[in-house]
Amino acid sequence: MTTGDSDSDPSELTIDELARMVGMTVRNVRAYASRGLMPPPRLVGRTGYYGEEHVARLTLVRELLAEGYTLAAVERIVGSGIPAGANALAVLSALRTPFRAEEPEVVDRETLAARARGRDDLALDRLEQFGIVERLEGDRVRVLQPALLAAGLQVIRLGLPTHDLLEIYESLRTQVRGVADTFVDLFMGSVWRRFVDAGMPDEQLAEVQSVVERLHPAAVQTLLAVFRGQMAEAVDEAIGAELARLPDSERDEIG
Repeated sequence: MTTGDSDSDPSELTIDELARMVGMTVRNVRAYASRGLMPPPRLVGRTGYYGEEHVARLTLVRELLAEGYTLAAVERIVGSGIPAGANALAVLSALRTPFRAEEPEVVDRETLAARARGRDDLALDRLEQFGIVERLEGDRVRVLQPALLAAGLQVIRLGLPTHDLLEIYESLRTQVRGVADTFVDLFMGSVWRRFVDAGMPDEQLAEVQSVVERLHPAAVQTLLAVFRGQMAEAVDEAIGAELARLPDSERDEIG
């Protein structure tokens, strides 16, 4: 902690004044300080005094939490050396916007069973483990990822076994997370880092936000193009393997 021999500066705040200014409780301010989310105060005797840097940092923490970031994520963001300020929040919020959590949907088991063309309690247990659904009181279910569930039900209606689909979901999620990390690391290591190193000037903000806005569709299009190519190769290989298993007479007819 920093110390000082002089009396408090009129522009500085006590912890109670700081908490009121940023719209937090004193308890929260102390908790965030203990996690290293803001620098220590200037001490005069046993009293800590806080300045503009503390206000800016706690404001960023509060707004990141309001945007839906977990406290662990906020710790990583602040701890990575990202300067506090409106420009940082603007870019980070824009980066996250296309990937916000969906609005949950609450349905009863009968409705869910009708969509899945049958009631499957074991499958529902697995979906809850994956964080796709959440059981509520009575016979209701909160669907936390409606789009993902709808896509899965569409595949099941094609005739693929439910439990086989659930088995591959965990592996698929891990592989897709690797792809997501690649795109995010690319942005953070280039566009974002240059912006931060330049001091996040206002004149560069619009350009960085433009890159952020184009990142989502570009990443999706790239992933889809690569997936199509790999699917074509996989299908060709599977067809070749199946044809090789056929008797010679049947292969001759196909040929």
